[in-house]
Amino acid sequence: MEDRERKAAALKYRQQIDSAPRLVAKGRGAIADRILEAARQHNIPIEKDPVLVEVLCQLDLDQEIPPELYRAVAEILAYVYRTTRKI
Repeated sequence: MEDRERKAAALKYRQQIDSAPRLVAKGRGAIADRILEAARQHNIPIEKDPVLVEVLCQLDLDQEIPPELYRAVAEILAYVYRTTRKI
């Protein structure tokens, strides 16, 4: 397996329900392509951060992100908010 293989991870955060974002999808190769295509189809912003994806892919599905990742994920959520906000 090649280190540069495509990888993707998807997070979900429900403010009234979750105490932290949860990992809802992860994969590499064809699975990563499907995750990215689903995001595009639903107009979900995609942020490229290979280091964060690598760490997220080590989590179990439906696991809340650990506190060590709060800052990195908060930066991505802020990016998503800025790019999807309707003014």
